[in-house]
Amino acid sequence: MPGFWQDAVEDPGRLAVVDPDGREISAGDLLSLCNRLVHGLRDMGLGEGDGIAVVMPNSIEMLALYFAAMQAGWYLTPINHHLVGPEIAYIVDDCDAKVFVGHERFAEACANAAGEFALGADRCFAIGDVPGFRPFDDLVAGQPDTAPEHRTAGQPMHYTSGTTGRPKGVRRQLSGLVPDDAGMLFTFLLQMFGIQPGDGHVHICGSPLYHTAVLAFASSSVHLGHPVVLMDKWTPEGMLASIDRYGVTHSHMVPTQFNRLLALPVEVRDRYDVSSLRNMIHAAAPCPVEVKRQMLEWWGPVIYEYYAATEGGGTLVSSEEWLERPGTVGKAWPSSEIRILDDDGNDVPTGETGTVYMKLASAAFEYHKNAESTAASRREGFFTVGDIGYLDEGGYLFLCDRKSDMIISGGVNIYPAEIEGELHAHPKVADVAVFGIPHPDWGEEVKAVVQPVDGVEPGDEFAAELAEWCSTRLAKFKIPRTFDFSEELPRDPNGKLYKRRLRDPYWEGHDKAII
Repeated sequence: MPGFWQDAVEDPGRLAVVDPDGREISAGDLLSLCNRLVHGLRDMGLGEGDGIAVVMPNSIEMLALYFAAMQAGWYLTPINHHLVGPEIAYIVDDCDAKVFVGHERFAEACANAAGEFALGADRCFAIGDVPGFRPFDDLVAGQPDTAPEHRTAGQPMHYTSGTTGRPKGVRRQLSGLVPDDAGMLFTFLLQMFGIQPGDGHVHICGSPLYHTAVLAFASSSVHLGHPVVLMDKWTPEGMLASIDRYGVTHSHMVPTQFNRLLALPVEVRDRYDVSSLRNMIHAAAPCPVEVKRQMLEWWGPVIYEYYAATEGGGTLVSSEEWLERPGTVGKAWPSSEIRILDDDGNDVPTGETGTVYMKLASAAFEYHKNAESTAASRREGFFTVGDIGYLDEGGYLFLCDRKSDMIISGGVNIYPAEIEGELHAHPKVADVAVFGIPHPDWGEEVKAVVQPVDGVEPGDEFAAELAEWCSTRLAKFKIPRTFDFSEELPRDPNGKLYKRRLRDPYWEGHDKAII
């Protein structure tokens, strides 16, 4: 398989992308837009190693900017479109962007950001109308669609979510490779799951492309010659309808989406044919064991899981392996290594918990302009993002929780993810967050915030029912002492729970660091 740029020349008529509004674009037309963007941005003075920052929804233009940057040696920084102006401005300045592209759906945040970052207004472009921004068409008007000269591979530069202070840019050196070769190297991720070029595959993208893995899976699918169906605002029935309509074979998902699919009435699920599914891959958050069991019963052994981070990875596990070891996130994938270390940097024995460290060959990174954080995350060439876990005798990794989320109550370590998994299994629980709150004697006590399923009345009676449910599944010290209820928990579209929004108010006026 030659990769997107060559493939689009050889087979320009094949379907490349379906926009959320149903607009279809061929590989040849996507390549034409990509090439014109390279010419237009070079006319603005962008050279190898320069950066572009974007705040955009899932769209053809977003993918075109990605493929333009990847063949011109630029860094592309996709920014979470839920951020507000000052947060966007910080990232635009920090990543040293030479051009900013926004979308009119986020006009207020983009315009506010432009009032704060150092980039001049003449370098801000908008799809649609954003006050003070130039039209996106100015970048491509009058530009040729011929292949640019001096092609060299670029890199995405994503920012971490910033749960511990300011977001950090994960930056890798440019490889100097021919873009076509670099693009095919990126497809290694999909091929680890058995996804091959062509082969009748269709990818559906239901999460925002500003996420590292979501962009990697979608762009790699284009490289492999698979049509990519983009969703804008993901809904469970909308995804099932698209799977049925387009014969979708693979996707990248998160456990929250599994929860919402399972919440659909059986008669709704049965309306749609999902027999085309072959490789439904999930990550990004812990998946409760019972949730995954139900998805496997519905979709069959087509569900794969992996563990990784923006910084690198990782492990992977097939359906069959997971059923043998429920709860595992898999074994180290090819070229990756996993170690479990104690606080002194020593390897812990098999089966004992510690901090998870990973090493991925040829994937060195640094936190942009943050040598201290880069050094703090490393031990002997391995890095960590702060997760706690253990390896079993077969080398399979089991995650307990993030170190920053761990509750220490009376000197005992308690992992919220374990408690959340048991509460998720309760039929009246739609979503749940568990965290520690101050306690005068124990230091912390366990608090649960629960989103009931529709029609369930929150209150003391339901709280007592949940406590009783936990008492048959968890040791007494792990059972939440109190339950609060919420109509909806704060999650981003990729399923990441903003736990600090729930936890921080309880710690106001206390000495514990809020992280």
